[in-house]
Amino acid sequence: MTHLDDEQDEKPLDPAMENVRRKMIKLQLVSGGIMAVLFLAVLVAIGYKLTRDDGRTAPAATVAQPFAVPSGQPLSMTADLPAGFRVLSASLSGSQMLILGETAGVKKTFIFDLSLGRIIADVTLSEK
Repeated sequence: MTHLDDEQDEKPLDPAMENVRRKMIKLQLVSGGIMAVLFLAVLVAIGYKLTRDDGRTAPAATVAQPFAVPSGQPLSMTADLPAGFRVLSASLSGSQMLILGETAGVKKTFIFDLSLGRIIADVTLSEK
């Protein structure tokens, strides 16, 4: 209870200290107000950046450009696969053909680009 008695028995400050206390309270209020305004400015800037459209479009998935096929005749190409390569499956997507097969017991995948007329990727498949 002595702690409560000490608080109740506070003596008034002398005029010089009271003046300093008031100046400190004003300083705290001013600096707190400035910090609140700057915090709001940061939040507004973040919101502006998130909602702003700067003219750039989002990157879209690249789609292979259609290649020209001569009218009235089929497209004729040859994919140079390694000797002894056995084709297990093939699929076409746009102008690229995926060829899955094996040679000497090793599974490999080739990607043949019809617009370029050559193999653009050679991938060896292994199990771990």
